[in-house]
Amino acid sequence: MTEHSTVNIICMKWGAKYGADYVNKLYGMVSRHITLPFQMVCFTDDATGIHSNVVVKDLPPLNLPEGAPERGWNKLTTLAKDFGGLTGEALFLDLDVVIVDNIDALFSFPAEFAIIRDAKLSRSMIGNSSVYRFKIGRYDDVLQSFRESFASVQKNYRNEQAYLSDEVRKKGDLSFWPDDWCPSYKYHCMKPWPLNYFQDAVIPEGAKILIFHGHPVPSEAIEGITTKWYRHVRPTPWIADYWKE
Repeated sequence: MTEHSTVNIICMKWGAKYGADYVNKLYGMVSRHITLPFQMVCFTDDATGIHSNVVVKDLPPLNLPEGAPERGWNKLTTLAKDFGGLTGEALFLDLDVVIVDNIDALFSFPAEFAIIRDAKLSRSMIGNSSVYRFKIGRYDDVLQSFRESFASVQKNYRNEQAYLSDEVRKKGDLSFWPDDWCPSYKYHCMKPWPLNYFQDAVIPEGAKILIFHGHPVPSEAIEGITTKWYRHVRPTPWIADYWKE
């Protein structure tokens, strides 16, 4: 990346799980926590309500067999050689992340492909694809292999991030962000049982982007909504200070 080149930040929105407000909040967080010139591109099947500063492009078709479980497979279309007409490197962000500090370093981190080390599978070589940076077009063959052998991939890999991590690892390109950059809200911000009943969640030192997987989602964490008895969630109002347009 040259000193003044514009960086690509991309996200995807499909179906009814997330509204345009998630895209707009993500754009707001990015704009407050980056000093590099950037363009944010959202690939979606419904652009209604998305902020005018966000470049909107059609969600690329993946053409999965009818009835196939979703499991994030659509993210693999980011690997296409002509992905959205973009060039260079791109940083993919899930819509439900919460950015809490400057993210410039995610573009200078030395790696061909960088991804979060999965918090639940920390001893494996599986990444969490909530945040990953890659060179557009470099892994088109991984996408084509997926298209040609979906049944086998589905049988051997639980989801898109397991398949993606394994295929990039085979190429020798897999790198993980420093562990403190992208902590899990559930596993690193919240206190373990039984302390989660009495002590508030905090932002770990060095954190740049908080990851939300499963429950709670950001809105649940703000309100303290608990969905599992063994993972009590105390209200975390400071999330709203970051998670906004």
